[in-house]
Formats: sequence, C-alpha cells, structure tokens
Amino acid sequence: MVGKEKDVRKKEDVLEMVREHNVKFIRLWFTDVLGSLKSFAITDEELEKALEDGMGFDGSSIEGYARIEESDMVALPDPSTFALLPWRPAEKGAVGRMFCDILKPDGSNYEGDPRYVLRRNLAKAKEMGYDFFVGPELEYFYFEDSTGTAGLDAGGYFDLTPLDVASDLRRDTIMALRQLGITVEYSHHEVAPSQHEIDLRYAEALKMADIAMTYRLAVKEIALQKGVYATFMPKPLYNENGSGMHTHMSLFRNGKNAFFDQSMDYCLSEVARGFIAGLLTHAGEICSIVAQWVNSYKRLVPGYEAPVYISWARRNRSALVRVPMYQPGKEGATRVEFRCPDPACNPYLAFSVMLAAGLKGVEEGYELPSAVEKDIFQMSDDRRKEHNIECLPRDLDRAIEATENSELVREALGDHVFHKFLENKKIEWDAYSTHISQFELEKYLPVL
Repeated sequence: MVGKEKDVRKKEDVLEMVREHNVKFIRLWFTDVLGSLKSFAITDEELEKALEDGMGFDGSSIEGYARIEESDMVALPDPSTFALLPWRPAEKGAVGRMFCDILKPDGSNYEGDPRYVLRRNLAKAKEMGYDFFVGPELEYFYFEDSTGTAGLDAGGYFDLTPLDVASDLRRDTIMALRQLGITVEYSHHEVAPSQHEIDLRYAEALKMADIAMTYRLAVKEIALQKGVYATFMPKPLYNENGSGMHTHMSLFRNGKNAFFDQSMDYCLSEVARGFIAGLLTHAGEICSIVAQWVNSYKRLVPGYEAPVYISWARRNRSALVRVPMYQPGKEGATRVEFRCPDPACNPYLAFSVMLAAGLKGVEEGYELPSAVEKDIFQMSDDRRKEHNIECLPRDLDRAIEATENSELVREALGDHVFHKFLENKKIEWDAYSTHISQFELEKYLPVL
C-alpha cells in the first residue's frame, strides 16, 4: 500500500489497486511448518480467478505438508493482506503480494497450514470472549555477507553514529515497511556488535504473524540491495548476546484490556494472573516451538540477558515473563512480555502455543507464584530452589521431549502439525549430534 495505510477488505479493492498501480505480477505467500516463507507468482490476468477459487499447487515438496499421494493443495489469497512490494521496480509493472490460506481440493482448511493453526487458536479465544494482541520485538544482525560473521559496526545498546553505520539500513527498511502498511514504533542498535532491532506496533495476532513474516523478508531484501547480509539466526556470535523475539501480549474483551484491573496489585487482573501462570507452567512444553533450532539454545544460556529461569517479574529482565512498568496504572500499557522466543521461529505456531498456554492458565485458574525481582543469574542453585525456580530445556533434544509429552501443544497445533514438526526437529537434532564441530577438532585432536 503506497503512500498511506489502507485496509483492503474486499476482492474488488484488490482488483482496483492492481489496475491503479499497474501491477503485473502478484506473489502468493504462505509458510511451511518451520516458518519458511514460500511463494509463487501469478499474473494480473489470473488474479480474479485466484481470488475467487484459489490457485492449485503441489504440496508434497513443502516441509510438513502433504504426502505425494495426496499432494494437491489450493492457495486462496486473503485480500486483506494485499500490498505492493517496495523493493520491486515498478517501471515494468509493479509487484503485489497476498498471504494465502491453504485449502484441500474440497475447499476445507488444510490442517498442515500454520496460518490455519493460529486461526483455530484465535477462534477458541474468541469463544471465551477474548481477542489476542501481540507486539514482538525481532532482533537481527547485519554481516558483510552470508559466509561469515564480519559485522558492520562495533556499536552497543542505543549507540548512534559513527559506530552505528547501519542507521541508513534501518531507515530504508522502516520506509519499506511503511509502504507495506506496517506501523513501526521505533528502531535502535542492540547490545551486540552489528545487532539491531525495529519494533512494530502491536496488532491482532494473525495480522502480526503476517507482519512478522513480511518484516523478516523486508530486512533481508533491503540489506541485499545495499550489498550486505541480514540474519535472524538466534546466536551467530560467540560470547555476545543472541537475538530474541520478546513478545508482548494482551487479551481484550469488548475493546477493553482484560489484563487491567486498577483494584489489583500491579493493576493485573485475575485474567492476567492466570495467563502469566499458564505461560510459566507450560514454558518447557512450548519451548521447542518458540525456540525451534539447535542454535536457539546457544542463546538460552545464563549471562547474556536471555531468560532461562521460569519465573516472572516487573522490572527484572532476568525473568522469563515480565510485566513492563513503562506506564504503571495505564490500561492500554498493561501487558505481559514473554522473553524466550527468538526471531527465527514460526510466528504462527509460536503465537498459537503462547496463547494456548496462557488461556489454559485462565481456564483452570492457575495460581500465580510470587514475583522474583532479584537478579536470578546471580542466585546460587540453592537460592533458586528456595524460590522454586526451574530452568527451560537446555538443548533442543530436551525441548523436543517436553513438547512430545505435551497434550496442550498437541491440541494447539493439531495432530498433523504436531507430528510433522517433531519429526523434523528430531532429524535436525540427530544431524547435529553426529556432527564433528571445529571445537572438538581443536580441543581433542591434538591431545587424544
């Protein structure tokens, strides 16, 4: 959407914009089970048919989709997601994009579509009277190219030029996001060298999952135009902070923030307390979904601002769940921040399991433990035991095991995605476990 944010709700609006902006190609976007963005293009002549009936494709080669004997799939564009791609030249015809819902040939929703998984979980929340809003903070690194980790700067948190030479990259990325109709709140240099963050204004969870996928591609596309490489790998640098996706969440009922109650301690309602307790109770079970890669667990270690201890607090950033205190007592600012997800996850699945865990706490009336406001990283093991503070899984293998035994995750994802996801993660762990690393060669080969 060029020039201004415009909600496109109808097929007719899309057709009008395509004519108005001389759009010649429309990319249809969807994701696989792991959260990789997939796409194929249609011409403007095929658009009306695609909006009406969808476009057929072979789903057997898409990770986590159908088996070869049942591979026919239909991508049905969601007209509300139409936007022009600002990094595509318009001289020979502009290029648009729409996210798609994946259907089976009979027109029913395909259970392997991550977007449908999130839709189902949002429908459950709606049945309980809630709308789910999220605001993720996706951090990333700029490197000279994709073959190494040579950074562009030696800056630190909130550093400005000349250390922060990526300011222009962030500016150009923000301008591209604005052209896509995505609202940016602010941007800054992060803690590690060449690490950056662009914060997005909160939105309803399905819209935000689409935005997160768009954001990741936009960051990479603008970096590529400038001859550098952007990565959302959780932990690319040894002995430096990794990249997180701290996710702010709130439930709304009838337009009111259901997490806010001015009469309660910290202005946290019973709904908010149950939601936090649900996140804490099921954190280990959902960890493989929100931190889904072997590399994710190189970030989730003590000492690098990444949360590994299952606890909650207000100002304490060593806790897994935080209640930000930027505007205490303000209804609109009352929210919960879940700090262990990383930006390489599948946002559709991540938002689904976070919502499921929180709603479980609300439904079952989970009791919220006391907040832990002291630095948990500095506590002794005995002290942590006194506070009943447990740890997240230490590696992907243990995270997989916790997820595999979780009825909550299985219900949230559905059997198809649940089994396909775990199958892929087990293959990844087996490959990692048998790999001989440079660390092993340098440490053991000369002496053993």
